[in-house]
Amino acid sequence: MVVASQSLTHQIVNELGLSIVQGKYDGNNPFPIEADLCEQFGVSRSVLREAVKMLTSKGLLRARPRQGTWVQPEHSWNLLDPDVLRWLLDRKFSIDLLCDFTEIRMAIEPQAAAFAAVRASEEEKKSIADALDRMRAAERGDDDALQSDIAFHVAVLEAGGNRFFSQLKDLVETALRISIRLTNQYKGVALASVDDHRAVYDAIAAGDADQAKAHSTALIEEAYELIRHAKHKGSND
Repeated sequence: MVVASQSLTHQIVNELGLSIVQGKYDGNNPFPIEADLCEQFGVSRSVLREAVKMLTSKGLLRARPRQGTWVQPEHSWNLLDPDVLRWLLDRKFSIDLLCDFTEIRMAIEPQAAAFAAVRASEEEKKSIADALDRMRAAERGDDDALQSDIAFHVAVLEAGGNRFFSQLKDLVETALRISIRLTNQYKGVALASVDDHRAVYDAIAAGDADQAKAHSTALIEEAYELIRHAKHKGSND
């Protein structure tokens, strides 16, 4: 029963979160009262309150006893929360959002690669190598191209040995699902360059922090330019 209750809570969080991000609730259509939401979802007050608590922790809602619950402005939302990012991307495809995210990647991933070159354990290096093998397999049609590409970037983040970098892996995975499809489309290929990714791994395996950082930067800068190209093309269409 606990698992079922948790699943139902997450279902409510997802439905309400997406509705909030899509702008369903505004001055003309305020956030529903607790009793109405309980009736809408067919749940108890305790389940509904847990969902509201989760949305509040993500910055989407603000609640006060006996005063009600209301939607917070977008600048209060936790954009580092993967659920919030996913809802934003589901709301409407946003080149600007992808540009912002890729700029964050440029600030973090190359440094994570540099740290990995001097800090990564053999097990962590193997995780990167395994992801690279999966990317090669994807070229042969034996693995999923998107999942293997994401696995590589996540493995590098985790190998950086910084707990804050590791906390970003869910965010990276969520956003890369959108950006990889876009950048591969504009490159005219369905797969990421294994050679470019292997250059990052080779530098990490060799303990060369400068080269690991340089190759990681080159990977992300290429993606950034493709996203900017898409944005420019869209503004001229």
